[in-house]
This record gives sequence, structure tokens and C-alpha cells, in this order.
Amino acid sequence: MKVRVDVMLKTGVLDPQGEAVRHALGSLGFEGVEGVRQGKVIELDVAQDTDEATIREMCEKLLANTVIESYAIHMG
Repeated sequence: MKVRVDVMLKTGVLDPQGEAVRHALGSLGFEGVEGVRQGKVIELDVAQDTDEATIREMCEKLLANTVIESYAIHMG
């Protein structure tokens, strides 16, 4: 089964990579971009009987730094 985990910095945490992308877009002539947040997508191939609680445990222990990042799990 395929599982996608989206990891983003929490609101209020500085995002220097996102700010660099916003600045670069402005330099390329793209007007009106007021903010950019950059995250990561992790795709997992897991056994069909893997439950969401197990995926959540993976996120809490390794895939996301829950102090500064939030995550969303998409199973299917």
C-alpha cells in the first residue's frame, strides 16, 4: 500500500528556504507572491495491513521533528 506523508514547518517557525524561493520568484519577475512555505513529501510502500497508528508512530519517531513540524498522513 502507498502512504504519503506531508511534512511542513509549523506556523510561526521561520522558513529560510521558503523565503529564498519567494525572493527568487520576485527576481524572476513573478509579482504578488507574498509568502512561500517549503516542506517535504515522503512516500512509503508498506504492507497492506499497516495501520495509521503505525504510520503516525513512524512520523513521531523519525519522519517529522514534531517540535517545529506538523505532518499529514494520506493512506491509500
